[in-house]
Amino acid sequence: MKKILSAMLAVATAGVLAACGSGPAPGNAPGGGGGAGGQITMGFSQVGAESGWRTANTTSIQDAAKAADINLKFSDANGKQENQISAIRSFIQQRVNVIAFSPVVRTGWDAVLLEAKNANIPVILTDRAVDTQEKDVYKTFLGADFVQEGQWAGEWVVKEFANATGPVNIVQLEGTTGSDPALERSTGFSKAIAANPNLKVIASQTGDFTRAGGKQVMEAFLKANPKIDLVFAQNDDMGLGAIEAIEAAGKKPGQDIKIVAIDATHDGMQALADGKMNFIVECNPLLGPQLMDLAKKVVAGEPVPARVVTPDQTFDQQQAAAILPERKY
Repeated sequence: MKKILSAMLAVATAGVLAACGSGPAPGNAPGGGGGAGGQITMGFSQVGAESGWRTANTTSIQDAAKAADINLKFSDANGKQENQISAIRSFIQQRVNVIAFSPVVRTGWDAVLLEAKNANIPVILTDRAVDTQEKDVYKTFLGADFVQEGQWAGEWVVKEFANATGPVNIVQLEGTTGSDPALERSTGFSKAIAANPNLKVIASQTGDFTRAGGKQVMEAFLKANPKIDLVFAQNDDMGLGAIEAIEAAGKKPGQDIKIVAIDATHDGMQALADGKMNFIVECNPLLGPQLMDLAKKVVAGEPVPARVVTPDQTFDQQQAAAILPERKY
């Protein structure tokens, strides 16, 4: 009996020690290879579906995951940070191999990012960055240089109104308050137009990156300001909403009021080619293939750059008309 009890105690003790020393689930250890059969499982939290750009971005990620044989668990946050945080915590509980997300806003991520780090699950930021005081809570950021985008838009405005002798009244349609692109595009644009003291931003308000929001804000701008020379829309959809408001007010967009936007989606490029917009800065949404490549590397424990900047370009009306037939988004 003593021998039997001793054997049982030894087995029980070994089980406790194994449980206390257990690390991340297979596939989540540094250098791990993935889930069942070696397949990587990615949890991805998307901002929402607020614009044509976002829809194209989602499609690119879903298609690229299939092509790369990555099991994608997709969550739509509907524009709410709390939904994204819940989704990320769910991914952690499910022991996915890698988490990627496009943050709704820049701040408020420290706690959940630490949870992912403590669970030994690497995180990739896509499209939008975050502000955090915590160290090593994400592996890399994949996306555009938003400051540069805003600066390119502003530089075009400076050239367009180089001969203006009086004030040039500008209204700005901002993106989602607190979001990375809204903050940085504003910074870049302001920096660029400072070169000409005649350029004045007389009103600036968020349209939340939506067409309906852009139209509503532009209607208010038109009522409050009898003279508007230019609209800077921080994305195409708000610019398209502004076009509707300008036309409803009996003015000609692109002529009476010039419009500069960012994204270069198909609808925006069509408006540019039609002369209703004047200049568009591209922000490429087709990030899927690059994201899947980065995911494979971080799961395998390979080094990746701290930031991967996607290349963009700019378009005037003639360039838009020429390239529009072959646009993929």
